[in-house]
Amino acid sequence: MRSLPPEGAVSGCGRPSAADVVAPGRIALVVMGVSGSGKSTVAAGIAERLGLGFIDGDGLHSPESVARMQAGTPLTDADRRPWLGRIAARLADEVQWPAGLVIACSALRRAYRDRIRAGAPGVRFVFLDGPADVIRARMAGRSGHYMPESLLASQLQTLEPPGADEPDVQRLDIERPAREVVDAAAHWLRACDA
Repeated sequence: MRSLPPEGAVSGCGRPSAADVVAPGRIALVVMGVSGSGKSTVAAGIAERLGLGFIDGDGLHSPESVARMQAGTPLTDADRRPWLGRIAARLADEVQWPAGLVIACSALRRAYRDRIRAGAPGVRFVFLDGPADVIRARMAGRSGHYMPESLLASQLQTLEPPGADEPDVQRLDIERPAREVVDAAAHWLRACDA
């Protein structure tokens, strides 16, 4: 298993070459992590703070995938492939989101993040990381979400935490208030654009 950089350690900002970025200064961000890590809350907070668009990636799943998850069946890579394509397409859409876009998306495996990178050059990721018991407690306390707590174990098994070889990812600890996580993410993004 790759070692995670400590929270706040910015080994780089994942600065793509000028040829890779269609609109310099535009922000394309994925807030990633397992279900219950706070992706939607943090992503919406970052979008509001920076004046960007926000999409909850859960809304881009096909009805068939949602039904599978509601039934407690983990998605396969084949199920995720078109969903990841839709996420990348939204992130790259400069016409609809000229200033940029923040999407909450699990992006659990390196291959998933690479697929998003291929479709949305210059994208950055904020990885919400924390202990399984904290995440499990959050999932137990929420209502109205289609992802059952029973799928957390599957998500944790699937998770390939980003390592130092993914410099466009910032790891943030979720054991603090969401407002502080949003502040840290906004600070990182501003530092990357400085």
